[in-house]
Amino acid sequence: MQVGMIGLGRMGANMTTRLLRGQHAVIAYDQNADAVRAAATGGAVGSSSLAEVVSKLSRPRAVWTMVPSGKPTNDTVHALLELLEEGDCIIDGGNSNFRDSQARCALAKKKGVFFLDAGTSGGVWGLENGYCLMVGGDKDAAQRAEPIFLTLAPPSGYAYVGPSGAGHFSKMVHNGIEYGMLGAYGEGFEILEKSEFDYDLHQLAALWLQGSVVRSWMLELAERALRQDSSLASIRGYVDDSGEGRWAVQAAIDENVPAPVITASLLSRLVSRQAESFSAKMIAAMRNEFGGHAVKREP
Repeated sequence: MQVGMIGLGRMGANMTTRLLRGQHAVIAYDQNADAVRAAATGGAVGSSSLAEVVSKLSRPRAVWTMVPSGKPTNDTVHALLELLEEGDCIIDGGNSNFRDSQARCALAKKKGVFFLDAGTSGGVWGLENGYCLMVGGDKDAAQRAEPIFLTLAPPSGYAYVGPSGAGHFSKMVHNGIEYGMLGAYGEGFEILEKSEFDYDLHQLAALWLQGSVVRSWMLELAERALRQDSSLASIRGYVDDSGEGRWAVQAAIDENVPAPVITASLLSRLVSRQAESFSAKMIAAMRNEFGGHAVKREP
């Protein structure tokens, strides 16, 4: 099947390679010309613009966007809608907010263009292991694009999950769960590291992978990281977020669902970005005022 791939970053480039291995014809574009050349070296047909991608695709066209959420995706979708024709399909595989995806779907529908929101999980490991795909939007359009999904996903790793927005909503919740899992592992290993026992953290991570109830792919990644640097001395404890955790917490509030684990894991990421917490300073100062508790002074 022919597919246009817009965005050749770590995910888009690997997805292009996986599609080519599956004998699909990929028309590739990125603002970075070097990324386009690399894709062309691997067998894709390189393009220098969105218009060129569209011109090289046979109707009905399928164009996959793999660009950052927000304005980059919005600009890309709007530009594509100026170029595509009735019956064509845009697939957004990025981490877009599901409300934005619903709005883009409604806009595309006015032109007779299908819009699918494909929640995509797998990270840099997806090239070899496949990508878990949660697809929302028009069911007939999803079935037409199924050869793409089946190639990108591992066996049983693709599902049509519902109407517009359902794909990105499920991916948002998936990432909220991921926040909680990461937070629990991080806290657990810190308790071990701070304890009176001189644990080999890599040894424990490797041990827990053998039949324990906390074994998981996430723990496999922890074991891998600790194997390379058992004290993580080379890593700064700054944890970013790309939006999905915030959206998941907001959805929980909107739906009156108590989600303390996901919420706390999101807030802990914000704490990680503070070189010095003013909140902590306030707590220390108040403890000193009411109880005479000692405070540590700046040198």
